Amino acid sequence: MPGDRKTRLSIFCLQSSVLCLLYALVPLLVLLTAISLACITAYFIMQGIGDTLPFRKVISKSTQLFLVLSIFPAMAYLKLSKEELGFAARPEFLKQLLKGFGLGFITLMPVFIILYVLKINVVDESHTWTAGLLAKQLVLSLLLALIISLIEEPIFRGILLTGLSKKFPVMAAILISSTYYAALHFLNSKTDIPVHDLNLFSGFKLLGGAIANLFNPDILSAFFALLMVGIFLGILRTRVKAGLGLCIGCHTCWVWQIKMSKSLFNTDFNSDYLYLVSSYDGVIGPLVSGWLLFAIAGYFIYQRIN
Repeated sequence: MPGDRKTRLSIFCLQSSVLCLLYALVPLLVLLTAISLACITAYFIMQGIGDTLPFRKVISKSTQLFLVLSIFPAMAYLKLSKEELGFAARPEFLKQLLKGFGLGFITLMPVFIILYVLKINVVDESHTWTAGLLAKQLVLSLLLALIISLIEEPIFRGILLTGLSKKFPVMAAILISSTYYAALHFLNSKTDIPVHDLNLFSGFKLLGGAIANLFNPDILSAFFALLMVGIFLGILRTRVKAGLGLCIGCHTCWVWQIKMSKSLFNTDFNSDYLYLVSSYDGVIGPLVSGWLLFAIAGYFIYQRIN
């Protein structure tokens, strides 16, 4: 009967939607598991190191470690090879790093030029830079940026985007993975707990505050900018087979430029154009969102023409 077929089709569509929703929430479960393990692990680490590092910092770094480690069982479960994850052979991977770094420079440097021209960023005259100090800052910032990218890109543009692409259309997978990427930057707490007040559940107390921070309206402009960052990198990853090296190189250059900008410039909080940036880092904000949206639109227009 036609009516029965419509009913069965409706039930099937509903079941498919529920399964897709559950699949999209799997990364959240993995994230919460990693954070929970980090909260417990951090407690024992603090018993050994004392007040050497803030408790919240130890939780943050431990979470990153557990997320990286989760890549390996996830690869085994999804039966993914390194190439499917996005890693090319070593010579090609190194070439991608350099190309990605160049792309990162081209795509973000115009933002810094605009920030300087509009006098949102002003030179920090409190520091006296010598050639040696500048070179040291350049190298240290670059190494730190590379470490950050080598952690974040295999997680978000590697295993997460690849896994989601198995169940969702590519653009949906990019959007979901980018949402997780942006949200994780604000899953933090500025509260700290002295070592002598710590107990096994102290980390979960900070976790509650970190989750509450996700609903802070003050983070919206930075959140949307980081969402656009994730979308840009997701498109780059899916347009080039085994192109994770491009994402790592691009991400590295972006972080490097931001760190160097924070070393050399201050944000003028009296600027008439301050709304173009957020308080997150003085760079990420509506200007970055609009610029990356323009770059993505330009790419697709170019692809359509050619």
